[in-house]
Amino acid sequence: MILLVKLILAHIIGDFILQPLSWVEEKKRKKLKSPKLYFHIAIHFTLLFLVLYDLSLWPIIVFIGVSHFVIDAIKLSFQKEETKRFWFFLDQILHLTAIIMAILLFTKCHFNIQDYLTEHNLLLMTCVLFLTQPVSIIMKVIFSKWNIEELTKDNQSLKDAGKYIGILERLMVFVFIITNHWEAVGFLITAKSVFRFGDLKESKHRKLTEYILIGTLISFGIAIMVGFIFQNLAL
Repeated sequence: MILLVKLILAHIIGDFILQPLSWVEEKKRKKLKSPKLYFHIAIHFTLLFLVLYDLSLWPIIVFIGVSHFVIDAIKLSFQKEETKRFWFFLDQILHLTAIIMAILLFTKCHFNIQDYLTEHNLLLMTCVLFLTQPVSIIMKVIFSKWNIEELTKDNQSLKDAGKYIGILERLMVFVFIITNHWEAVGFLITAKSVFRFGDLKESKHRKLTEYILIGTLISFGIAIMVGFIFQNLAL
């Protein structure tokens, strides 16, 4: 585990802290012809040597360093302005995968997925996944009896912002419940009420107010219920 932490630490420092925005922009323009790409890879090699400080682990250093170059090269070659968000997340996932592969290939660490597919972990995964898109769809069906677009047509907002806010708040409530931090649930409800108060006051729209209150109560209620179910079944 400590080896994995060290390698992730080196990646975070090299990819985020020691990589100026100017380097990122130059790499986008010049792609594989950018000297900053090779400086970036050299920094990663140096960091890997520093955090491991063990020459017997040189295969890990070489594997991660070379794979980092290959992944970055592929990203720079195929990334476009409209797909940069997709490539950012794919790039980070591939780097993390390369780190895990290096540990599995060049150490005596053996990964057996059956060790992690325990009843507790499967239940946790099921609860977390249920609180994301499935609950969003359930709430959409519940509110289908009302014309929500008519209520919110004058209130500009980011696309799908409400869905993502709902998912995040349900996951937070779930975590607070299973860790027995009920006070945090109250704080979250209070914080959301404060942020929403201005919108409700300005709109002076009773139907919109009722819609927001019903949505909040259903969202929090489902998260609390799922938290209770998890606590009782995970005993």
